[in-house]
Amino acid sequence: MPDDRVYNVLFLCTGNSARSILAEVLLNQGGKGRFKAYSAGSFPKGEVNPHAIRLLETLKLPTDGLRSKSWDEFAKPGAPPLDFIITVCDNAAGEVCPIWPGKPVTAHWGIPDPAAAEGSDAEIAAAFAMAARQLRTRIDLFLNLPLASIDRMTIQNRLKDIQAKASQSDNGAA
Repeated sequence: MPDDRVYNVLFLCTGNSARSILAEVLLNQGGKGRFKAYSAGSFPKGEVNPHAIRLLETLKLPTDGLRSKSWDEFAKPGAPPLDFIITVCDNAAGEVCPIWPGKPVTAHWGIPDPAAAEGSDAEIAAAFAMAARQLRTRIDLFLNLPLASIDRMTIQNRLKDIQAKASQSDNGAA
């Protein structure tokens, strides 16, 4: 019997302007309706990084409605129930998070911050493209997990394995 459940995933970063935004769009696109991705930050910048928007537009991915927002929105009553929370920056991974209703499965997928890149427009664009490739690798591995047929602990371990496996691939591609 097919699993027709939609899984809600929240990607967290400190500023919610680049990596978490990219992850939100990539999972919504790749999840083909099986997943609903959101993003938020502990200290949101208040705007989406223009380089992130430019990259998404280049990839012909939707940018409508994207905004930098606080993770507090997802800890309030009436927020979507979360199945997964994935931090994509090391700072957010170390912060004290709100209490998430429903005890979602959590993981950390550390991705270097493209918003911190310096240099020419081409070098900055390359940093954003690299972050998107790294996120896509992790998301593709995540999408291939048989979520409906494995228990919570196994899912937690597999999410950690995704970071380790993808990090090896990232280093090999460098």
